[in-house]
Amino acid sequence: MPSPEPESVTIGGREVPVVTANTVVVGTGSAGFCAAERLWELGQHDVVMVTDKVGAGASRNAGSDKQTYYKLTLSGADGDSVHEMAQTLFAGGAMDGDTALAEAAVSARAFLHLCDLGVPFPQNRYGEFVGYKTDHDPRRRATSVGPYTSRSMVEHLETRVAANGTPIFDQCRVVDVITRGGAEGPEVVGVLVLRTDLRLPEPGQDAPLPFLLFRCTSVVLATGGPAGLYGTRVFPNGQWGASGAGYRAGVRGKNVTEWQFGLASTHPRWNVSGSYMQVMPRFVSTDADGGDEREFLTEAIDDYGRLLSLVFLKGYQWPFDVRKAVDGSSLVDLLVYRETVLRGRRVFLDFRRNPVHSDLDPAALSPEARDYLERAGALVGTPIERLQQLNRPAYEFYLERNPRVDLATEMLEVDVCAQHNNGGLVVDAWWQSNVAGFFPVGEAAGAHGVYRPGGAALNSGQVGATRAAQFIAARRRGEPVDMAEFAGAAAPVLHDAVDLVTGATGRAAAGAPDTTGDLLRGVGELMSAKAGPVRSARSIAEALAQVRAWLAGYRESVSADGRSRRAVDRTFLVRDILTTAYVYLSAMADYVDRGGRSRGSVLYTDAGGGLPCAGHGPRPERELDLPEVFRFSLDGGALDDQVQEVAWRPPARESEDPAGQVTSTWRARRPIPAEDDFFENVWREYREHGAVH
Repeated sequence: MPSPEPESVTIGGREVPVVTANTVVVGTGSAGFCAAERLWELGQHDVVMVTDKVGAGASRNAGSDKQTYYKLTLSGADGDSVHEMAQTLFAGGAMDGDTALAEAAVSARAFLHLCDLGVPFPQNRYGEFVGYKTDHDPRRRATSVGPYTSRSMVEHLETRVAANGTPIFDQCRVVDVITRGGAEGPEVVGVLVLRTDLRLPEPGQDAPLPFLLFRCTSVVLATGGPAGLYGTRVFPNGQWGASGAGYRAGVRGKNVTEWQFGLASTHPRWNVSGSYMQVMPRFVSTDADGGDEREFLTEAIDDYGRLLSLVFLKGYQWPFDVRKAVDGSSLVDLLVYRETVLRGRRVFLDFRRNPVHSDLDPAALSPEARDYLERAGALVGTPIERLQQLNRPAYEFYLERNPRVDLATEMLEVDVCAQHNNGGLVVDAWWQSNVAGFFPVGEAAGAHGVYRPGGAALNSGQVGATRAAQFIAARRRGEPVDMAEFAGAAAPVLHDAVDLVTGATGRAAAGAPDTTGDLLRGVGELMSAKAGPVRSARSIAEALAQVRAWLAGYRESVSADGRSRRAVDRTFLVRDILTTAYVYLSAMADYVDRGGRSRGSVLYTDAGGGLPCAGHGPRPERELDLPEVFRFSLDGGALDDQVQEVAWRPPARESEDPAGQVTSTWRARRPIPAEDDFFENVWREYREHGAVH
């Protein structure tokens, strides 16, 4: 295995360290570690990992009441098959069938691999890995190891990667992906990163710039979703994503309009699904200073039993689902959104007292809620008493967080938060993008459709990493391009990065205030207010105009304190987020222009539509007195057979928009393959070509 030690190379007149490896895996979450571990397992040991911070990221620091992993049924008498699971995934809408089939086919292999590494998924005395039914799941394919399922996955995969000796370059911010042209399109040749552990040299100081280059044959991008797009998010601190580098390299986006939003605590950030909702806490709003307390759900839901039952259902139906906003549990999300976004108030969960009345009236509950709580012995007292009976670890969780919250004595602040991007960078059935050698895996990949079963994301990350590793080990074992060709491809990318940071720090040195922090907050607040779970053609256009202006003027206006490693880092982070926001908002505008209506976890305002209703069932009683921004029409699956792809390109001439151009195309989704599975034919094909063909 070649040494991962960098060699000093003159590129564009500058001495820069260059590390050479066959494959660079960017990101140290469950998907990134899986890719590195699988490559080693498949005999490709010439691998290095790159990350901005080993201990950060959603896999290690995010979860929920019972974080779910989705896989093929491996217990009980229920029937299941690879194609049936693929059909479940495919039915989510706008999902490619070959991706769905791969996720189903490899799910058992990926899951059992984690079990063999030591992830303690529960099994019965006979060795069956038992499951339960999750959302959008007709079987019992879901399993869990508790609130930290993904953390357990990361830790066990990391242990194996460490044992393999795979080098990890920590504190490295991805700046850009380096490509070269080819007969069949662009191909990866390397990555430029900023070393965030080093300072910029002082003016006049003869010291190297804190950049590091990687020369490679393949890049696996496992940096998670673009969490930095939204200010109101449940993604953990330190999770930003690096999708912008992919878009600048010519990688297309796929289904990027499709986000998942849900109720979450904001301090600390954590999904309030499962038990937190099933014990039916009070929903309280206050003014900005914590005064003027109101139990606001009763303004729209005046039926006591229905209010309790809808809150209970949020435990099962946690993500905001616009189909359930008509007269179902997602009405709760809209009422929280009204308080926080439209009224500028704060919302809290109060587990100390029952909603509406001091005593709970079990007779008012829906049979489903009453039977569940009764069987759990939790049809008692106050919400906190019910929580401690139903799931005491869920109560204790907040006692161990920073900031610490004691749900028995204080309220928990919540909001409707961005939680997961179902779309992302385009991938094929081997998780290779349209740029040869570039493999987005995990949440960075646009592998999902409009809807997905709970836990499908964790499965997708393991399957995608496995498939990418298989392809690289079989087809991309070659040496990287020679140093001279690499230097030619890297020189303009390096020059652009040096020019950006030199201009930004020069403006700060001349007295301009550091603008990176304000821009970072500004884009998040803008996206949450105008492109979150409630959007309209007008709000999208307003946000797009602002982001376009920020991005177009960024190079000439950004100011960063050169003495601060954090400010220099944010110079590139903000550019990445602005690029991604520009792509995503352009895709949203195109979706609306195509006639796209409300679907998934997003309500698109439609003046000709209806408002949520007070009744329930096929003939609701009446529309509620709610803001017109909540008037919508369901898309009814109209675009389920279509996939939207978007691409960004830089301005080719000075006369073009300096923010670049985003183009959108629509294509039919790829069907689930109907392969010839006659054993002798498959065996012969496998003997001749292996699995990758």
